[in-house]
Amino acid sequence: MRSHEVTTSQLLLGRDGEIVEPGWAKSQVWQYKRDMIKAPKFRIKEWDYYMIIHDAKDSDDESFAAAFTISDDGYLGLQSVSLLHLGPKDLSEHTETVLNLFPMGKMHMPENSSVGDVEFKNDRLHLLYKKDENTRHIKCAFKNFKDGKMLKADIVLDQPNIDTMVIATPWNKKHAFYYNQKINCMKASGTITYDGKIYTFDKERDYATLDWGRGVWTYDNTWYWGNGNARIDGHDFGFNIGYGFGNTSAATENVIIYDGIVHKLDDITIEIPGDVSLYDMVSPRYMEDWKITSSDKRFEMTFHPILDRAAKLDYKVIESDQHQVFGRMNGKAILDDGKVIEVNDLLCFIEKVHNKY
Repeated sequence: MRSHEVTTSQLLLGRDGEIVEPGWAKSQVWQYKRDMIKAPKFRIKEWDYYMIIHDAKDSDDESFAAAFTISDDGYLGLQSVSLLHLGPKDLSEHTETVLNLFPMGKMHMPENSSVGDVEFKNDRLHLLYKKDENTRHIKCAFKNFKDGKMLKADIVLDQPNIDTMVIATPWNKKHAFYYNQKINCMKASGTITYDGKIYTFDKERDYATLDWGRGVWTYDNTWYWGNGNARIDGHDFGFNIGYGFGNTSAATENVIIYDGIVHKLDDITIEIPGDVSLYDMVSPRYMEDWKITSSDKRFEMTFHPILDRAAKLDYKVIESDQHQVFGRMNGKAILDDGKVIEVNDLLCFIEKVHNKY
C-alpha cells in the first residue's frame, strides 16, 4: 500500500529544491516556502480552487454548483468562475475566465492554507477569498459574466477543525513537485445573484471543497480527480480520489472523510467507457456510467454522469483539454474499522484533464 503518512512538522523542500519526505498527511505538516524553489519562476504554479454544490434531490428546488479559481501559473494567471445548473429541469453551465500575463509571484498567494487572503481585481472581475479563524469568505463581482449580465457572490464556508487530505509528491524531473491540500466537508451558506435569480446555499445541507495547490509541474500532464460531500444518516461524509499528479510511489491522495476523520484508501481506478489510454481525450464516452474501483475494495462506486463541463484551449504553447463531469455516485465506502457507508445518489464530480502548460 502506497501510504507513507508524514506526521512531523518540517520544511517541504531541502536545499537541493527537492521534497524532503514525500508522502501524505492529515494537515499541512510541510512548510511551503516559495523562495526555496530551485525551478524558474515561470514554472511555479499556485492556485486556490473552491467548488460549492447545492443538492436539491429531496426537494422541489433545482440543484446547482459554483466554482471559483484564483491562480498564478507562472507565465499566466487564470482566474475563473463557473455557474452550473445540475437539474432536474436545467442541465447547463457557463464559465468565464480572465487571463493575466506573467504574474510570477506578484499575486502573493499565501504559503499556508490557514492564513492570508487571496484577491484578484481588474476592471471586469473582483474575486476575494478572505480567511478568518473558522470560516472562509468568498466574494465575487463579475461584469459581463454572460450576455452582458453581472454575477455576484457572497458565500461563507464554515471550516471545522477536521482532518484534511494533504500530499507532497515529486515528479520524475529535477526540482518538480506537487504539494496539495483538499479540504472537504465545509458547510456553505450565502448567495449567488445572476440574471435576476438568487441561488442560495444552505449550510444544513450544502458543502464546499477547497483544492489548494502549490508546486512546479512538468509540461505535459493528464490527471483524474473526483471529489464530493454529503450528509449521510446524520454524518458528514466526503471523499477525494485522483491520480496523475507526479510520482505517487510514497502515497496517493485517495481518502474518505467521515465525521471529520480521514480514512486512507489505496489505489483507485476510474473507468470511463471507451477510455483506452492516459492521453486519449477523444474516444471516452463521458456521458455513460463510469466505474470507480479501489485495490483494497473499500471504495466501489458507479458514477452516473448528468453534465460534462468540457473546455478546450489551444494557444500553441499552452493547451488544455478538460472534462469535468458532474453526476451522481452510488455504491459503498468502507471505513478503517470496517463500517460500511452506503452512498446513494451523491451529487459530485469527476474530471479527466490533459494540460500542456
